[in-house]
Amino acid sequence: MARTRKKTEAAAAKPGANLQLKWVRSAIAAPVKHKLVIKGLGFTRLNQVIVREDTPSIRGMVAKVPHLVQIIVAAK
Repeated sequence: MARTRKKTEAAAAKPGANLQLKWVRSAIAAPVKHKLVIKGLGFTRLNQVIVREDTPSIRGMVAKVPHLVQIIVAAK
């Protein structure tokens, strides 16, 4: 019997929803894994604002580096 996870309303993203993310703190003294997450999100400069699709994978990446990244708007 295969296990399946139940999606809650908070975890389930609305189709077409976007997140505006801002890189607010330098990753110079951060561990290499944190630097890779920042690069994986698509940041190239400090104070850069990017728009990404609101998916569980993007939310998980942001959750790994909450001290470096800020969610500006969770727009639809």
